[in-house]
Order: sequence, then structure tokens, then C-alpha cells
Amino acid sequence: MSRPQRLISSRLGKTVRQVLASKPDKETIQVHGWVKSVRLQKRIAFAMIHDGTTSKSLQVVFQDPKYAKVLTNGTSVRLTGVLASSPGSGQDSELHAESVEVLGACDPEIYPIQKQTLTTEYLRDHAHLRVRTDVQGAVLRLRDAVMRSLSEFFQCNDFIYAHTPIITSNDAEGAGETFRVAPVPSRLASPSTTTQDPEFFNKPSYLTVSSQLHLEVLSNAVARVWTLSPCFRAERSQTSRHLAEFWMLEAEWAFVRTASIKHVLRLERSTRPSEVPWVRITYTDAIHELQKSGTRFEFAPRWGAPLQSEHERWLAESFARGPIFVTDYPSAIKPFYMRQNDDGKTVACFDLLVPHVGELAGGSLREERSALLGAAIKRQGLDEGAYRWYTELRKFGGAPHGGYGMGFERLISWLGGIENVRECIPMPRWSGRMLL
Repeated sequence: MSRPQRLISSRLGKTVRQVLASKPDKETIQVHGWVKSVRLQKRIAFAMIHDGTTSKSLQVVFQDPKYAKVLTNGTSVRLTGVLASSPGSGQDSELHAESVEVLGACDPEIYPIQKQTLTTEYLRDHAHLRVRTDVQGAVLRLRDAVMRSLSEFFQCNDFIYAHTPIITSNDAEGAGETFRVAPVPSRLASPSTTTQDPEFFNKPSYLTVSSQLHLEVLSNAVARVWTLSPCFRAERSQTSRHLAEFWMLEAEWAFVRTASIKHVLRLERSTRPSEVPWVRITYTDAIHELQKSGTRFEFAPRWGAPLQSEHERWLAESFARGPIFVTDYPSAIKPFYMRQNDDGKTVACFDLLVPHVGELAGGSLREERSALLGAAIKRQGLDEGAYRWYTELRKFGGAPHGGYGMGFERLISWLGGIENVRECIPMPRWSGRMLL
């Protein structure tokens, strides 16, 4: 469906980005935004106006300085004037203001977002205002750009976007770190209402940690599906990689075999000659490399144990010196749904590790063989009845399929060179902290 872009723009008015992209003419235009800085001189005044649609600001020139005296940093304004070529350096055009209307005043004496350098912790304490800083504005635009790029990629490959449930009755990854959902009794409820079953649904319910199982349902009817949705994990880790609420990009597609997964994991160096080729290594070989590295790890690497953060960092930063895929983990340390390899000990899966972030993405072929899937559910001590619907997907025309999930904030952290994922989401939540 095409959008009438020009009609929409004319009704909404031009953004600062659109104004800066326009050629100067003699027509009068109107611009809205916030004041970033003001410079008063004896016979002229200048102000920089931004609205977040671009990292750049629009320079506004006031031929009469008195119009700029009402402006302070953070003030929201409506400006009317003529866009003209700028004789100064740093910008191609500027707005010659004819009138200014203050829409929202901002007292500079108490405004928390001052021009001086503000610490990360200070901005976290002022989460409702920190997006007004240059860095957080850039992060928001980066999230938007990445989301658009991903959407375009999936659309070009015939993936259908799907909305998956936020409330679920299962723990897709089996980690047990879930938030329980329960109704809050109303003070106005009648006594008969309060004596009802405390479970709102007919079983315990949780905030989702992954959309994978629901995407598998859809991929058995619509062959290629993906989503970008919020996920929740009640993990008390205070590391730079963990959030209690985060966004997860997940994709599932049917009719995929091992060869197809290998093709997905392959990065052709000829397409990106300036980058280091991405390495592939099995879990078994990774353990061997860790053991012979001579590095003194806090947790000694051994076959059959999960890779710790320190192991992941060494593999990406010292061994591969770039992104690395670790494949074929032991089945005992992976979820029940991963497809068992022919050796009977490992599963057809991968984790993508990247420098300074660690695990960025993880995926696998899904076990499509009913007998092996049932055995895995039993082996991991899961409720067979709770997963009956999942096993029935294999019973009725189930196709070989696979998929992956990628933490969106971790992706933003890697692409943006941002140390902590708490700065990669506008309103971060983690154990012990939720301000908004």
C-alpha cells in the first residue's frame, strides 16, 4: 500500500530534516522545534532549533534581537520565516525569522538538561528527559533505521510480519526466569468476585521471554514469519548486557535443512572486502581452543558446560577478533526443541558472538521428528500435557523448520559502539530500577 507522502507532509508541516533538505526560496514557511542554543549580539541574534528528526539543527537568524530574548535552552517554539542560503560555515541554509511563538517555556535555572557534560547515571535518574540529549536522540534514530532495514530485508525475502502474544503459559527457553501475571483485586469488587480462582486464565500465565514457539505455530502454515516484540526476563544480573524488559527480533521459516542454515551463517568476504570474515567453529572445538589458550578463566572451560561470558569474550575478541558462530552445542545444555545431530550428543544450533557484547543471536533447526521431540521433553522433565499442542504441529503435516532470535538492544549496542544496553533503549528497566 503506497502512502500519499506529500499530502501527509503538507498537513503535518515540515520537519527540521525536511527543511534542511529543501532548497532555499523566497516562500514563507513555518517550523516547530526546541531551542538548543541562543546567541545574542547587539544587532542580530541566532538560535539553533531541532526536533529530533535529524542530528542537525536549523540555524535561525533574528534581525531584531528582541525576538530571541524570550528563548532559552529547551523552549518549544513555532517559527515563521523565509529559508535562505547561509553565508556562514556549518550549514547550507538558515531561517530568517519573521515571527516567533513560545509554545512551552523552559526555565534555564532549574532545567535538568544543561549544556555541560552529564554523567550516564545522572541521565538514567532523569530518564524522562535524557532523550533530549544528542546521544540518546541518535540512539532512537539508530533504532528506527535498523528496524526499517530489517523490515526491508524480511519483506524482500517474503517473510510475513506477525504479532505474537505477550502473555503466555510457557517458558520457551526453560530458564525459569519469568514474570508471573496475576490480576490485582479491585477495591470496588464484590465479595463473590474476590473468592474466585486467583488465576485470571485457566492456568498460570507469564510475560513472554520469547516468541519462538508461537512463531513455530505460524510457520507451519505461513512458511516464513518474523517479529520484533517486547520480551521480559526476571533476571537479577546487573551486567551491561541484561535488561528486564527488552526487544527481541525473531524469525522462523519452514522447509529448511542443515545446508540452508550453513548458507545463512556463511559471510562471503567478497561482498565485504573491508571486514574480517566471520568465523565458524563447533562448540567442541571452541572448548579445545579455550583450554589450550593459556588464559586463566574464572570458570574453567569444559565440555558439557555452558560457555560463560568470559569465554564468549575471549572467542570473539582474542580468537576470532571479530564475529564468530559457535555451533553444535551439547543437547544437555540446550532447550528441548533443538534438532538432535546424528552423533546423539549435540544439537543443530548456533550462537553468534561479537566483540564487546558477547552473545548477539542464537538459533537452531527445530526437532521435527516426533519420537525424538517427545524423548527430549521427557528427558528435561517438562510437562508433556502442556506441550501437546507443540508436538501436534509435527503430527499434522509438520515440515522441517528452523529459526533464530536476536536481542535488539544488543544489536544496537554493537552497531552503535554503546557499552551498556541500558543506553540502547529509551526507558530501561532492570532489577531494582524502574523510574517510568
